Amino acid sequence: QVQLVESGGGLAQAGGSLRLSCAASGHTLNSFVRCWFRQAPGKDREFVAAISWSGAATYYANSVKGRFTISRDDDKNTAYLQMNSLKPEDTAVYFCTAGPSAGNFKWMDQYEYEYWGQGTQVTVSS
Repeated sequence: QVQLVESGGGLAQAGGSLRLSCAASGHTLNSFVRCWFRQAPGKDREFVAAISWSGAATYYANSVKGRFTISRDDDKNTAYLQMNSLKPEDTAVYFCTAGPSAGNFKWMDQYEYEYWGQGTQVTVSS
């Protein structure tokens, strides 16, 4: 059984940085798309960033493009989200997820992703 465990969340000031990690266990996710979603209070879960199984392609929500960077280290079975220039509107619970790579993969569609972590809280103060 695959388990995803996020870490690195916490409190940051606006303009600051945080780095989230998502460690997988139970199965090697080398052939999986790795992705981050987030959910703010009272809002729907939204796509943040995704990285292809090879790492060659990355996708970002417009709201984080240029500030966040997704990466992966398959030797460690871990994905990362480097978050810079944080804004109060980035405050949310961040979820890491993974889905089997396939043709016509819908990167921003949460139903494409098979495995989910429990989430880590990120709070950005102004």
